[in-house]
Amino acid sequence: MSILEKDMNKLVDYVIQENLPDEAVRKALSTKDFNKKLYVVAIGKAAWHMANTASKKLGDKIVRGIVITKYEHSEGDIPKMEIIEAGHPLSDENTIRGTKKVVELAKTLTDEDEVLFLVSGGGSALFEEPLPGLTLEDIVDVNSQLLAAGADIVEINIIRKRLSAVKAGRFAKLVSPASIFAIVLSDVLGDRLDSIASGPAHPDSSTTADAKRIINKYNLKLTPLMVEFLEKETPKEVDNVETIITGSVVTLSRSAADIAKEMGYHPYVICSNMNCEAREAGRLAAVIASDIVSGKSDFKAPCAIILGGETVVNLKGSGKGGRNQELALSAAEGILGLDNVLIMSLGSDGTDGPTDAAGGWVDGTTYQALKEKGISTYEALQNNDAYNALKAVNQLIITGPTGTNVNDVAVVFVGS
Repeated sequence: MSILEKDMNKLVDYVIQENLPDEAVRKALSTKDFNKKLYVVAIGKAAWHMANTASKKLGDKIVRGIVITKYEHSEGDIPKMEIIEAGHPLSDENTIRGTKKVVELAKTLTDEDEVLFLVSGGGSALFEEPLPGLTLEDIVDVNSQLLAAGADIVEINIIRKRLSAVKAGRFAKLVSPASIFAIVLSDVLGDRLDSIASGPAHPDSSTTADAKRIINKYNLKLTPLMVEFLEKETPKEVDNVETIITGSVVTLSRSAADIAKEMGYHPYVICSNMNCEAREAGRLAAVIASDIVSGKSDFKAPCAIILGGETVVNLKGSGKGGRNQELALSAAEGILGLDNVLIMSLGSDGTDGPTDAAGGWVDGTTYQALKEKGISTYEALQNNDAYNALKAVNQLIITGPTGTNVNDVAVVFVGS
């Protein structure tokens, strides 16, 4: 294993540990006095960690809790909490079952109750009740169309919040007259509260005009009832919610810079809002590395160039992969033959697309190694099959579910 690969592994471990929500949730809870009957609702990929921390901190104050998280993201029982694992990135029957339990609870609450609402990325898929007349299949179909077309998370949420009985501030309306204290772990660039988990407890800033633009942009195939709901406005005011944002891609990028510096690299955070095609980001990362090695750049080795954000993939093939793996693979040809260069991309939640990988990495030998195995990087990218290509050369990043979700980080390592 090369020095750069060892450093990459150290960075991956560090940024995941530094961005677990436990300490952030504890700090947020210390700002609030809970004096009414307290109920906990936690949704998202980090829901178990957030709920577990709340349980340890608040103990007997909690009357009851419901936790909805992704399959294999629960780490055991939590006192007074019912834990439901469900589908992501597409909702399933467990999503509907878990959400129905939350809705039933919400309808029983009075002004003598309060809800601790713990929200993390993945909440849009994991917390769902279709509006009357719509089915789970309707929701899955429109989400699948948007994902396949390469729509970004804000665009996806603008559509699905209009088809949901719990998104776009509607959950807060259900809870009223009880109050909500929301702690949010952001997976949306710019930390837009109306987009994180599709804003169940936040008024919606998007409009029907925005929805129509997205429908036309991606040529979505919709039922007449979907069109009817998409033409109705969502709640624009919510008055029973207090919200704290506890983490985001900015902290993810900063922690990557901190550990890179500790390992002897000059760290440079280029951006924390990368939002483009994954393969374009990969090609850019390769150009950055090439310019540094050739002396054309103001960045001097040893350095670590850090790009935070969340890219998108326009699905055209039938392969297996995710945005981080595609970003890494698309950089391979551009750094062919370069010594002391490694480019990695990591999904902080540990799941990149519909795979068991958190991301992938390449160095100056990857392109040739793939070629010797009869694998064309061009064809793999055209087929959206980065997973199998990187697996063939043992260059997937495998972490398992991490318990957090604050977007992605790509790092260009250039050694001395």
